[in-house]
Amino acid sequence: MINLLRHREIQLLIAIAALAMMIALRFPSFISPASLGNVYADTSILIILALGQMAVILTKCVDLSTAATLALTGMVAAMLNNAFPGLPIPVIVLIAIALGALLGAINGLLVWKLDMPPIVVTLGTMTVYRGVIFLLTNGKWINAHEMTDAFKALPRDHLFGLSLLSLSSLVVIAIMAVMLGRTTTGRAFYAVGGNANAAVYAGIDPGRTRFIAFIVSGALSGLAGYLWIARYAVAYVDIALGFELDVVAACVIGGVSIAGGIGSVAGAVLGALFLGVIKNALPVINISPFWQLAISGAVIILAVAFNARAERKKGRIILRNAEVVA
Repeated sequence: MINLLRHREIQLLIAIAALAMMIALRFPSFISPASLGNVYADTSILIILALGQMAVILTKCVDLSTAATLALTGMVAAMLNNAFPGLPIPVIVLIAIALGALLGAINGLLVWKLDMPPIVVTLGTMTVYRGVIFLLTNGKWINAHEMTDAFKALPRDHLFGLSLLSLSSLVVIAIMAVMLGRTTTGRAFYAVGGNANAAVYAGIDPGRTRFIAFIVSGALSGLAGYLWIARYAVAYVDIALGFELDVVAACVIGGVSIAGGIGSVAGAVLGALFLGVIKNALPVINISPFWQLAISGAVIILAVAFNARAERKKGRIILRNAEVVA
């Protein structure tokens, strides 16, 4: 039982349940099935982005352009719908995903072929992608009345009692779980992040692996771009501005190591849900928006400190075992 409690996923589950129960003491309706379903739906886009970010972080990189990619792909999706109202929604979604993958590939190529630091590359492309939105639109918005009903309906429609927005995140969770746990590409992500030099001896190309990770992150950002715009029925330059910080925070809180090579799909999902519960709960209990930012920041710092401490412990155990063998 004690060993079970040491797992980050179990700790997060307990923390989420405890937080929800504390809120329920004041607002019992917070833990009703409908309310919890809404919390999950509100967090679905963050979950999708966090899983894409996790793929990148596992390779010892970081993608700070996720929110800008979301904004650009979402704007392109809205513009296509506005210009070609008869274009099928699945086609628009596929275009958004493909565009996101292309933008991710640009990041990956710069990191791989030019050996540029990922944080510098994605900071630069983050600004470029926002600038492209402005050039495409001249700063104009696309509002709800300029979008078709079908375009706006998909995230809100329900199937099996769940919104298609929630179901989309569940499908992404399943795909990423299989990819990271059952494929050579997923194992390569962990290998490159754990020890890139050793990965080379195993026949893995670290640059190519990171390139693929950025494509995965970009593709999921493209999907999130359509879902965001369709759900909120508005598109403009500053959509999701600063949201990339929440995405990285969800990964870190979920136990994904910034140093690479460590993390799980369940952890990233629970990290996103933990943030989602906090962001939904704090306004309910009338916490000031400024305090909300402070609390979210404090949680991130504590999570990073906890991760660093856990990784140091693992290192000491390895050394101790080595000494015993010697």
